[in-house]
Amino acid sequence: AATDDKGVKNYDILRDGTKVATVEKLAYTDSGLTKGTDYTYTVVARDTADQTGPASAATTVRTTGGGQQPVDAVKLGYFTEWGVYDRNYHVKNLVTSGSASKLTHINYAFGNVQGGRCTVGDAYAATDKAYTADQSVDGVADTWDQPLRGNFNQLKKLKAKYPNIKILWSFGGWTWSGGFTDAVKNPAAFADSCYQLVNDARWAGLFDGIDLDWEYPNACGLTCDTSGPAAFSNMMKAMRDKFGKQLVTAAITADGSDGGKIDAADYGGGSQYADWYNVMTYDFFGAWDKTGPTAPHSPLTSYPGIPKQGFNTDAALQKLKAKGVPAKKLLIGIGFYGRGWTGVTQDAPGGTATGPAPGKYEAGIEDYKILKASCPSTGTVAGTAYARCGSNWWSYDTPATINGKMNYAKQQGLGGAFFWEFSGDTADGELMTAIDSGLK
Repeated sequence: AATDDKGVKNYDILRDGTKVATVEKLAYTDSGLTKGTDYTYTVVARDTADQTGPASAATTVRTTGGGQQPVDAVKLGYFTEWGVYDRNYHVKNLVTSGSASKLTHINYAFGNVQGGRCTVGDAYAATDKAYTADQSVDGVADTWDQPLRGNFNQLKKLKAKYPNIKILWSFGGWTWSGGFTDAVKNPAAFADSCYQLVNDARWAGLFDGIDLDWEYPNACGLTCDTSGPAAFSNMMKAMRDKFGKQLVTAAITADGSDGGKIDAADYGGGSQYADWYNVMTYDFFGAWDKTGPTAPHSPLTSYPGIPKQGFNTDAALQKLKAKGVPAKKLLIGIGFYGRGWTGVTQDAPGGTATGPAPGKYEAGIEDYKILKASCPSTGTVAGTAYARCGSNWWSYDTPATINGKMNYAKQQGLGGAFFWEFSGDTADGELMTAIDSGLK
């Protein structure tokens, strides 16, 4: 701790950034802590004029007990509505890949937010598309006159086969977040519209709750929001008030930089109303920076040469904990895809590039199931993998790096893990398997 020309009077003890005590001697015993949980402490000296010095170096300790991960760790995957088209990924694939027997929750992405209300995204894919017997979860074909077809009916069949799975309808996402700004002007009306849609009689019993994917409250994504820091927590409160005991979750930013997106909204206050947050700990770096430097899109930790401080998984999660979000309400996010550049000559991260690497559906991004064969990983950095193949440089997670991230999640006492999204996995679901085994 710092000293001062007026002499040190006492010391403030800070736990996870919050003052918990003031002491006169450099000894303090903390109490009321959770078993098996990490806590970070710093000390600030105060002189006789009540001036404070800089904080000491941080010390992180772990309380004893608590075991490892709770048996009810969340293992959640996003299922995309549009995946039934070009990607040819259907609900039945959750069964044939073996993933359905390993996951606990599915987020169905996405519903839209329009005119202050929750609305259906693609009604054809959700409720109308007819499935043949060989495409259907239970081997029974849809008929022309049945009231519910599409993904929703297939998901109902999945729940009948795997009754432990809970399904949430996720609203927003990168493309459809613009509507939140108007919706949160009247949070109660917004929540009411969402509740009525999620629990609509046409698909009664399908959904167990709602996930809000607002990118980003009081910050910029595809569009910019200026609703203020309280808008997010006000929305979460309104959702909890309306949804009662049903699940209420949110997908949130992982920008742990100073003055970044985590600082822009009241995620700490909102957490009291949430069952958990899906922290989007991926897409930190990518070929939107066309000339590089190359960097892993989902680093677990910082590393020498990282292009931006605070842009890593651990920084985001520690910042959220310091803002009062309980560790058990935080899920670590895994991308089932890689991000890459072309025009790269350097193997290690930090090289220059000329643009995004070619991808099957979009430049600069590719599914793991393709990269596994086309550009196998050759190195690791910050707990994730990378590879250079010719002039293309990719970073992505593998079963081995996912195992490391799951160990981190257990050590930190997190609530579990989620991923974006099912169709990026191999036909036998090897990344889902890595999450499942890693959380045990």
